Amino acid sequence: MLERTLSIIKPDAVSKKLIGSIVSRFETAGLKVVGIKMQTLSKEEAGQFYSVHREQPFFENLISFMSSGPTVAITLEGEDAVAKNRALMGATDPQKADQGTIRADFAESIDANAVHGSDSPENAAIEIPFFFRSLDLCF
Repeated sequence: MLERTLSIIKPDAVSKKLIGSIVSRFETAGLKVVGIKMQTLSKEEAGQFYSVHREQPFFENLISFMSSGPTVAITLEGEDAVAKNRALMGATDPQKADQGTIRADFAESIDANAVHGSDSPENAAIEIPFFFRSLDLCF
């Protein structure tokens, strides 16, 4: 099924100049970039985006990390885009990520793990408009 999903290249990967390498993996896997935007999130914006994790012990560290430097938000489109992107990313903990995944290859730690990806089509439908207006996306 044709879907859209959100991916965010996190500050650690942006600072290591990995944007092109990560986008290339999406495209090679058959995902089409239909929106892309670089920005630095404020702590308030990061807190809003990750509000689902507000009660978690890692929340404050996550917000500080996600607002520590530029990020690249990407809307991807393709067949089963959510699952395909999740497979490309690998496990949240790069030590547990399969060899050849983005996190296994580029992430430093469970906190600085290079990328974010929507975990369901329902969450993608919520996350994409956080970064992109419909006019920002190519069809």
